[in-house]
Amino acid sequence: MPFVELQTNLPVSSFPEDFTMKLCSSTAAALGKPLDRMNVVVNPGLPMLMAGSCSPCLILSVSAIGVTDSAEKNKEHSAKIFEFLTKELGLTEDRIVIQFHALQPHQVGKKGTVMSFL
Repeated sequence: MPFVELQTNLPVSSFPEDFTMKLCSSTAAALGKPLDRMNVVVNPGLPMLMAGSCSPCLILSVSAIGVTDSAEKNKEHSAKIFEFLTKELGLTEDRIVIQFHALQPHQVGKKGTVMSFL
């Protein structure tokens, strides 16, 4: 049950109407997770500064159980996600940062319990 949150200073008009679904599909494929398990939020138009500049940029946070728990896995995920983001949004790699967070099943609540019991 991955959580993907994109924060950016790009205006909402920079995003195609189907961007959220494309981001969902791309990150699901990169992580090897089914679409029906994905949770995606896109937050455009934020005041942001990256590396001393307010030029267009984004931070993507990816939190998941079992697939973001090693450097080797995250290196592969990162390459695939960077390819999508640079192509789709026209940003250079130096204006994108991805944070990977490894979650444990007891840290994710669903259906009135936690994933450990589902």
